[in-house]
Amino acid sequence: TSITSAKIQVNGVHLHYQQTGEGSHAVLLLPGMLGSGQTDFGPQLKSMNKQLFTVVAWDPRGYGKSIPPSRDFPPDFFERDAKDAVDLMQALKFKKFSLLGWSDGGITALIAAARYPNLIHKLVVWGANASVTQEDVRIYNGIRDVSKWSEKVKKPLEELYGHKYFAETCEAWVDGISRFAENSDGNICQQLLPDIKCPTFIIHGEKDPLVPQAHAEYIHKHIKGSRLLLMPEGKHNLHLRFAKDFNREVENFLR
Repeated sequence: TSITSAKIQVNGVHLHYQQTGEGSHAVLLLPGMLGSGQTDFGPQLKSMNKQLFTVVAWDPRGYGKSIPPSRDFPPDFFERDAKDAVDLMQALKFKKFSLLGWSDGGITALIAAARYPNLIHKLVVWGANASVTQEDVRIYNGIRDVSKWSEKVKKPLEELYGHKYFAETCEAWVDGISRFAENSDGNICQQLLPDIKCPTFIIHGEKDPLVPQAHAEYIHKHIKGSRLLLMPEGKHNLHLRFAKDFNREVENFLR
């Protein structure tokens, strides 16, 4: 089945999304920092089971093709993304759906699952964190300058945004997420984790250079009945690098 691409107005902005499959189980893919459906979820849009699932990948406001507006990072940007994501799926007439969130999209998915328990069927997160430590701030500052990124990671984002927007938005993101470290315990959404009642699957790459494993273990510990899978060779982008294994694990969990 083909992948359709469209925009829909939600909360005063025009959000871009891609959609494929005709299954009864709706799934929303939530990308990471600077991400879009196109850059972050190629193997999922292409290969997830189209008979079982209807797969939607969105571009959060200010990312991908959901520009304008330009991306900004007010203190509540994760909460805003969570509301946008849920309202997008409702605007598309999905009554209940599962969330697959990567990195920042994982944080957004955690918040959405806690805030809208009646709408979320199942939850999968990887490369996500519920707090920001001083060590995390050090890691984030290490990626602040996009000219130091590998060509492979940098190229699709430069093609999508142009160099200026890409570079400036990355810097703004580092500042925006680092501010959480000033909260007590560096809290982003720790207090919400016990409110997540849907079946939850946490995946973590043991070689993730951006998100230390303690974050995945914390989320697992505080979401009752959640399942944690560690991938020994997985890095931050394990769903791209090990797409086949990832898709199989996730589909089995969602069934």
